[in-house]
Amino acid sequence: MKESISHQILTVAGALFYSEGIRAVGIDRIIDEAKVAKATLYRHFPSKDHLVAAYLQQRHDRVIGSLHEALKTEAAPRNQLKLIFERLYEKADSPEFRGCAFALAVAEHGDSERVVSVARAHKRMVAGIFRDIVSKADINADQTAAHLALLYEGALATVAVGRDPQAVLVARDCALTMFDTAIRSTKSLENAAP
Repeated sequence: MKESISHQILTVAGALFYSEGIRAVGIDRIIDEAKVAKATLYRHFPSKDHLVAAYLQQRHDRVIGSLHEALKTEAAPRNQLKLIFERLYEKADSPEFRGCAFALAVAEHGDSERVVSVARAHKRMVAGIFRDIVSKADINADQTAAHLALLYEGALATVAVGRDPQAVLVARDCALTMFDTAIRSTKSLENAAP
């Protein structure tokens, strides 16, 4: 089946935006590489702002879908946490990895409420995944999930700046230690209760 024109444009724009930066890539370049007419691009995406938001939404759907599929392979919350960080490590260990596409987009296009809104929704969804995982372990889900999400985000930023994917493995180890400590703390409180 032939891919849709909008999907073709998004695929080209997404690859360019992520590898070169949003501001560095002009609409004419996207039109040229996607092999579409300017009117065709603007019929599907009325502005670059719309195109960037659609790129981020597509990326969000792919990332969240991939995480949900991966989490189905593990039942134990601790193993799910480990899996999330190991999946991130696989991505971070690629020469094409530039960090979090959402953080990069907001850094470059933060004046766009549309772009910022998609990025914030993505970050909330990732934090929600951590909350879902830790709530299965019967520990303080909100606080622990916030800490885990911060470790995840910190790993993304550290790899982007330092170009060392080992930061993700350090974050994984911290996340697992934090999870284990939260479990022990919960059990201690339960045992101490009258």
